[in-house]
Amino acid sequence: MKQKLVTALLIVVCFILQCTVFKGLALASISPNLLLIVTSSLGFMRGEREGLLIGFFCGLLLDIFFGSLLGFYALLYMFLGYGSGLFHMVFYDEDIKLPMVWIALSELVYGLSVYFFMFLMRSKFEFGYFFIHIILPELIYTVALTILLYQPIQKFNALLDRLGGDTIRDYYSSSGTVGQTDNKIEEP
Repeated sequence: MKQKLVTALLIVVCFILQCTVFKGLALASISPNLLLIVTSSLGFMRGEREGLLIGFFCGLLLDIFFGSLLGFYALLYMFLGYGSGLFHMVFYDEDIKLPMVWIALSELVYGLSVYFFMFLMRSKFEFGYFFIHIILPELIYTVALTILLYQPIQKFNALLDRLGGDTIRDYYSSSGTVGQTDNKIEEP
């Protein structure tokens, strides 16, 4: 229960920061996507289920406050959180390269999805302009912010583990390797 409350608090704080502080730090009216960083990072660290749930609630906040189509951002963030969670078993705390690449890809998928469903479906065909002036700068800004925020998110994940949120990796490491049996071969 404490783990869920702390995670909900993190989502609300990140949403508030993204909507206030980072809007003030916008470069050329582009601000980083802090909720995407949290969704992807915690998906990596905690697994598919938690990535999916965190993505849903991050997207739902965006839908409620800024969305013109209820459920669009919730579905998109769920997809990105679940995708991040698929890499949970190959995630290592010390290695930041895989999370950085995945967050960059997630931001690219996010930007292309927003363009396709929010602009292209309304006959706005300026893809080159949208890509160069919105998708690419937001991708760069988000990845740069990820470098600064990744360590605090790792510490937050350790706090969640202490509060009782064991991850799938903890289960496998405490029970032996996957596929290991207790059958012993007796030698004659």
